[in-house]
Amino acid sequence: MKKLFLFILVLGMTPLAHSQILISLLLGDKLNSDAIEFGLEGGFNWSKIDGFESNNYRRALNLGFYFDFKLKNQWNLYTGVLVKAKQGTAKLSDADLEYLEASTYEAEGEYSQTINYFIVPVFIKYRFKNHIYVELGPQGGLMYNAWTEYIHKSDNSDATIRDFNKDKINRIDAGMTIGAGYKLLKGKGFTIGAKYYQGFTNVYKGKQGSVNSGFFVKINIPIGVGDKEEDKG
Repeated sequence: MKKLFLFILVLGMTPLAHSQILISLLLGDKLNSDAIEFGLEGGFNWSKIDGFESNNYRRALNLGFYFDFKLKNQWNLYTGVLVKAKQGTAKLSDADLEYLEASTYEAEGEYSQTINYFIVPVFIKYRFKNHIYVELGPQGGLMYNAWTEYIHKSDNSDATIRDFNKDKINRIDAGMTIGAGYKLLKGKGFTIGAKYYQGFTNVYKGKQGSVNSGFFVKINIPIGVGDKEEDKG
């Protein structure tokens, strides 16, 4: 029943749920053990790209899976993959659009840059006895698509046009993340958290200082842990 609920939740969060996440739902209880917690990570991020006139954050959905390895004492190693993750910048200025050589349109509208990444964190996590944790570590991103987007809305019509530009963007993104959160149900349930990412590598080819940054809020849903505990009881 729990797996069915999680399956419906994923389908509701994204129309094209990635096969990796569906496989995770089916096999999650087999990946959990006393030393490893496995599950789904979902949430939102507010991101921007430094080096542009625009300083506006773009909001996007994140969805993926995680592994939380228990180390000595209260230390953990946290990793995984966000298979659905977008970063970028909202409300690009005329100068930003000119640099990007983006298509522009006569009707007034809003322009933004969107970049699709596979995001891989590798964090060292310290768990306090009150179930609060802090984490710190590198985060890498593999770009697989990108576009500038024009959105026009009026009383008579709406229009959304994408101008793909991944050839202008470096394929690898890398930086550092710091975060904190809390594990519910006396350390045995869902985890809620927030983190800040600061990129170190240039997003655009030949544009120094064009680095990603952003705030993430997340929920971690362990798969199969509750079932195993009930079996032991």
